[in-house]
Amino acid sequence: MRIVSLLLIVLVSGSLQGCFPVVAGGVGVGVMMAQDRRTSGAYVEDQAIETKAFDRIGKQYKDVHVNVTSFNRNVLISGEVQSEAVKAEIGRLVSGIENVRNVSNELIISGPSSLTSRSSDSLITSDVKLRFVQDKRFDADHVKVVTENGTVFLMGIVKRAEADAATEVASMTGGVQRVVKLFEYLD
Repeated sequence: MRIVSLLLIVLVSGSLQGCFPVVAGGVGVGVMMAQDRRTSGAYVEDQAIETKAFDRIGKQYKDVHVNVTSFNRNVLISGEVQSEAVKAEIGRLVSGIENVRNVSNELIISGPSSLTSRSSDSLITSDVKLRFVQDKRFDADHVKVVTENGTVFLMGIVKRAEADAATEVASMTGGVQRVVKLFEYLD
């Protein structure tokens, strides 16, 4: 089924004269979706959930550092806010978005993280992903990695053995202070 979808994209691309960037981008997304264990509908809904969440949070709160990651309609909220009340309200805002199944509100009460801290988190995420690619016990494309303040959050639809391997790899990566598993299990 996935191969047929990819072939259909390639065939349709021939009729879009002068639209190579659109076709190339579409094929790239198609390949990513083909390797993903989420349905194409869930993939699109995850993007919509993230966009709506950022919009709602941004309209109400200006002085917060909040990241929203949706995977198979399960949402991770991470970052820093000023108070428990703001944390709870952001959780309610995100929970109220259509198609959200579950919210993991991992916001911490603190001032916004520094550029140095965020850069360090980006490096940790890149290092974890690279180590995932090198590890042959699971497919790196099945695990989403989010890092916030040295905490690595792992999301995906995986088998328990894959989750254990991914958790082990992430926990052994330099700079990681804690690993939080937010997986859905196939077995």
